Amino acid sequence: MTDGPTYGFDTLQIHAGANPDPATGARQVPIYQTTAYVFRDADHAAALFNLAEVGYIYSRLTNPTVAALAERLTILEGGAGGICCSSGHAAQIMALFPLMGPGKNVVASTRLYGGTVTQLSQTIKRFGWGVKFVDFDDLDALAAAIDDDTRAVFCESIANPGGYITDIRAVADVSDAAGVPLIVDNTSATPYLCNPISLGATLVVHSTTKYLTGNGTVTGGAVIDSGKFDWMASDKFPSLSQPEPAYHGLVFGEALGPMAYTFHSIAIGLRDLGMTMNPQGAHYTLMGVETLSLRMQKHVENAKIVATWLENDPRVDYVTYAGLPSSPYYDRIEKVCPKGAGALFTFAVKGGYDACMKLVDSLEIFSHVANLGDARSLIIHSASTTHRQLTPEQQKAAGADPEVVRLSIGIEDPNDLIADLDQALAKATA
Repeated sequence: MTDGPTYGFDTLQIHAGANPDPATGARQVPIYQTTAYVFRDADHAAALFNLAEVGYIYSRLTNPTVAALAERLTILEGGAGGICCSSGHAAQIMALFPLMGPGKNVVASTRLYGGTVTQLSQTIKRFGWGVKFVDFDDLDALAAAIDDDTRAVFCESIANPGGYITDIRAVADVSDAAGVPLIVDNTSATPYLCNPISLGATLVVHSTTKYLTGNGTVTGGAVIDSGKFDWMASDKFPSLSQPEPAYHGLVFGEALGPMAYTFHSIAIGLRDLGMTMNPQGAHYTLMGVETLSLRMQKHVENAKIVATWLENDPRVDYVTYAGLPSSPYYDRIEKVCPKGAGALFTFAVKGGYDACMKLVDSLEIFSHVANLGDARSLIIHSASTTHRQLTPEQQKAAGADPEVVRLSIGIEDPNDLIADLDQALAKATA
């Protein structure tokens, strides 16, 4: 698409980042299954490697299919630039890489996917990075946790597994006051339900594996930069504000302005970390994004129906869906996720851990998998799987107690989903 009218989301999810192939006229974005690209001449090659010209060099850095997906997601999120990589976990490391350094820390929400908690509390220590976990509902505690060595604040828009909604604007105000960027994982909400950049986020990360692809076929990740953070305002981010030796002293923040972070992520991050998305994965994801709004509407509609039924069932202790009026996060929907509270939540089964195990084993339509955001409805017992590595205290803080199961509501007939849960609960609580 070229510059012109302001298009609606439904149009952009199909057309953004994609034009008919100039060589063949192909309407769908081709899968450019190639590792390298022929330079026009020696001067062209030199200009590309010197970042004096934008183009394709080697598919570890950029690929036309992957670039089309990155552009589409950037436009849908309202960002300045973006990159795609091999998984959601890769996206989180890629997001932090230009910001962090030995001895520096990130302040993160306690309400995160268990794998993210493990990545931040264990794996990044090997880089010399640290983490502080804070309840982001306590803004004073968040502000107090940020110190001179903090380089980022990290949260999820709709937190996995409980479906809790973060007050992104309030958290962004705290981050701004401290002069550090806010990174928001928007996987569970997608840009259709939530736009973190408009609420003050600096960076948005995704596991494109989930709702964006929507069919459980490929893994992937994305990092979208708002282009609004001033990397030159302090000496906290030398990768962007100081001369880069690998590019003859180029200062990314000075030379590239709003695109500094994105170009650094390609020229340094993807070059050296190699967390590359493959073009076939990008193609599957592009096709998934084309129907994102339609699927998310159905996901939300079904989630409301199923969560309401569960809340009224005497075999259930409680339901954490933020779309229920009983939820303490219900009032946040209008300002954070005005199109709905997503389709991810937990519920507690009377009978505790053993009843949860029986429930999971008794379901027929729900698939027992370690994934979310599929067109199919999914279930998992987080405490024994995705959040198993955490301490009991961390599990409780994340909303992954032993007596709860996590649901990712799909786009099937909601009456069939309720019937499946009904028969499984009968067996689990007999």
